Amino acid sequence: MPPADRDAVRSALLAERERSRAELAGSVTAPDPMTYGSQAAAATQVFEQQRDLALRERARQHLELVDAALSRLDDGSWGTCPDCGRAIAAERLEALPWAARCIDCQRAAGRGRS
Repeated sequence: MPPADRDAVRSALLAERERSRAELAGSVTAPDPMTYGSQAAAATQVFEQQRDLALRERARQHLELVDAALSRLDDGSWGTCPDCGRAIAAERLEALPWAARCIDCQRAAGRGRS
């Protein structure tokens, strides 16, 4: 990969890492005290807390993917699928520069959840 392309990918990944970090930092809030005025209000509050926790976990996982992509960029393996050894399609990397696998291997991994 030419150095200019490598720099552009690194810039995109660093920007995504900062966005993810900001999302994580902004989502750290203490839950409101539980209200027992009605079952509906309590259920809504529990739902909102669970939703916020799920969003936070998703942001944490995304940050891990971005950091892993930066590591692959540094060691020269970025853009190569670790499962099959083929190049990851440029269109996939343009859309998701943190993608670790080619689309075929990602589909297979999604089915097997491995």
